[in-house]
Amino acid sequence: MPIEAVSSKRLYRQIADQLAELVRKGEFKPGDRLPSERDLSQQFNVSRASVREALIALEIDGLVDVRVGLGVFVNAAPAANSQTAALGEPGPFEVLSARYLIEGETAALAARDGSAKDHARIRETLQLMTDEIGSTGVGLDADALFHLRIAEASGNSALVHLVHQLWSFRYSAMFRKLDEHFDSPQRHQEAIQEHRKLVEAIEARDVEGARAAMVAHLDTVRAALERGWELANVSGSTPAQPPRLTGTTAWS
Repeated sequence: MPIEAVSSKRLYRQIADQLAELVRKGEFKPGDRLPSERDLSQQFNVSRASVREALIALEIDGLVDVRVGLGVFVNAAPAANSQTAALGEPGPFEVLSARYLIEGETAALAARDGSAKDHARIRETLQLMTDEIGSTGVGLDADALFHLRIAEASGNSALVHLVHQLWSFRYSAMFRKLDEHFDSPQRHQEAIQEHRKLVEAIEARDVEGARAAMVAHLDTVRAALERGWELANVSGSTPAQPPRLTGTTAWS
């Protein structure tokens, strides 16, 4: 069947809706393995990150099952009105891209303009994050507070608001589902070390060093997300062959 391009929804939701429609029409049947992330990105003419977000949305809907080391398999056709809880939210990789733009600068400003008291609050939050990971193995609340403290140290209330909004998405169903594929105790410990380097640069008032430390941290986050997701996209069987996809009108 021809795929119609739409532009009124977020890109990942457009892709997810088209794949769901193929399942409802019987083009993909329960038990079929979907084409690889690379193949889907080429056929839809979108980034692989957008395809990942679409597949996460379908997993939340219960339409597909992501099996580590095997691939993404169709469960069953969803109800016609099936929607993810994250319908109106940006996808995880979209949020991460925005964090690159905002948080590198908040770190630089915190190093340049933050007071000694501001810097002490950032370090205290790092200790809170370390303690929280040690006791619960999660540390998400303290992680969010750590980044918010850096934004506060920038002295710019608009940036504080933006960082708060970006981190509110971190609690979404999309992110929590993605966590299942990449979160690990090792990653928690790596994050602590990355945050410690960031604090040291801020306390030293090393503007460029603070910016670079934040970007390096986000690079590692992106790599962890991609690595965890790719583990679930290893070809373990021959995927179902879909009709030719015409792609979407948007891109990311």
